[in-house]
Amino acid sequence: MSYLRVTEIFHSIQGESTWAGYPCTFVRLTGCPLRCSWCDTEYAFHGGEKMSLDAILARVHEISTPLVEITGGEPLIHRGAFELARRLLDDGFTVLVETSGAIDVAPLDPRAHKIMDLKCPGSGEEARNLWSNLEHLTARDEVKFVIKDRHDYEWARDVVLRRGLADRLRAGSLRAVLFSPVWDAVEFQDLAAWILDDHLPVRFQIQLHKVIWGANVPGV
Repeated sequence: MSYLRVTEIFHSIQGESTWAGYPCTFVRLTGCPLRCSWCDTEYAFHGGEKMSLDAILARVHEISTPLVEITGGEPLIHRGAFELARRLLDDGFTVLVETSGAIDVAPLDPRAHKIMDLKCPGSGEEARNLWSNLEHLTARDEVKFVIKDRHDYEWARDVVLRRGLADRLRAGSLRAVLFSPVWDAVEFQDLAAWILDDHLPVRFQIQLHKVIWGANVPGV
């Protein structure tokens, strides 16, 4: 029987991506090989509860929300996460997988929606980006840049243009490119102005769950 180490399973409002605002069940797995400077889920680095896939699925079915996100930490460091995604999809759930972009996403069930976070320099983990992952993105997937400052913005802007993400978005071969400000590090209005000044075809997002419940509240 397969097991995963789980930090928490909870029911909340999806706070990010093009799915923001929808009720969602979150399965937060424990552990992450990255140490981003702005990480807001350090409590998921260690600990957690060992749960069988059957127990996780039972809890998700008990909550009974059609949208489910597998997150972390970095969920894809666990081989069982790929099986969990497949089983949730087989059970009829819409599955989002939030991943850092540092782990190969190729084995992930193509029915899942990948939300891939490319690490900007301000994270301290730029070198961990696995650029070959871009080849595995489909029309259902999204790319996120977490922006800490102007330098991060310019780096992200150049990646969007140089890697053809803007063209893929316009062509409908990618669901969205997301620019998200680090909470309390960059002014929302500044980031919005930079995007508008450069006419970038990206989606500006704010972490909605932090607007609702506050910046340092786990389980939401």
